[in-house]
Amino acid sequence: MKILCVSDQIDPLIYTNSIKQRYADVDIILSAGDLPMDYLDFIVSTMNKPLFFVKGNHHTDDDDDHGAIYVDAKVLCEEGLIIGGLGGCMRYNKGDNQFSDFEIYIRILKMLPVLIFNRLFRGRFLDILLTHASPRGIHDKQDKCHLGFKAFLWFMRVFKPRYLIHGHIHLYDLSEVRTTKYCDTLVINAFSHYLIDTGEET
Repeated sequence: MKILCVSDQIDPLIYTNSIKQRYADVDIILSAGDLPMDYLDFIVSTMNKPLFFVKGNHHTDDDDDHGAIYVDAKVLCEEGLIIGGLGGCMRYNKGDNQFSDFEIYIRILKMLPVLIFNRLFRGRFLDILLTHASPRGIHDKQDKCHLGFKAFLWFMRVFKPRYLIHGHIHLYDLSEVRTTKYCDTLVINAFSHYLIDTGEET
């Protein structure tokens, strides 16, 4: 399975009519936040593939009635892939989609019944956790806005997703770290765009 991940920056390689040919073998698209809904709508309508998204701290669209599927604080299954979502970032002012670590733990608890159901009947809690912020100490920055969540570290240890895909941390240097292994989870920064081939990870 191939997964196209996008986040934070409108990418000219994506925002083009040739996207359907360039990514013809992509099965699912994941957006890790801070992208305008018309950009996501373009991707969905052009590629005709399911797109799951969470909101970032700069998300301004209130209308979620688009072709994309809002997965924040939910766990959904698509094409045999179990995807959970936790959007937003660390609280740094009174803006929308900002949370304390404690609030993230509470939001995880709301997902717990579906996670347990998956473990009992599908053999695993989930495959992908889609977030906006990164985990604490992995790809994050030291300023309050870009500090990662400790709750995500706990989540990976307990629920063992194959991937945690986040945005929020902009990459301006090709030498910057984009993927990091933590326990059983590959943490991926989806800034701009990133392509995952699950067959190559096995």
